[in-house]
Amino acid sequence: MYQPHPFHWIPAQGKRHASSESYPAGVQGYPDGSEVSMLCEQKLAADNSPLAWLWDTCEPCNVAAHLLAAGAAV
Repeated sequence: MYQPHPFHWIPAQGKRHASSESYPAGVQGYPDGSEVSMLCEQKLAADNSPLAWLWDTCEPCNVAAHLLAAGAAV
């Protein structure tokens, strides 16, 4: 599976968060309600509701994702 960055975006608790955790085996994404460790150091349940991708981005996740995309260690 092609993955351009070492993280994924996941809507959870009213924000779009990022995680470097692998997807569960056999799926491309995190099933609704899956507990995921986020780059902001929170463990949150994924929310796949229709409007979740329109939520604001978690600022600590955004900073960490930019560092990972630039090749820096987080």
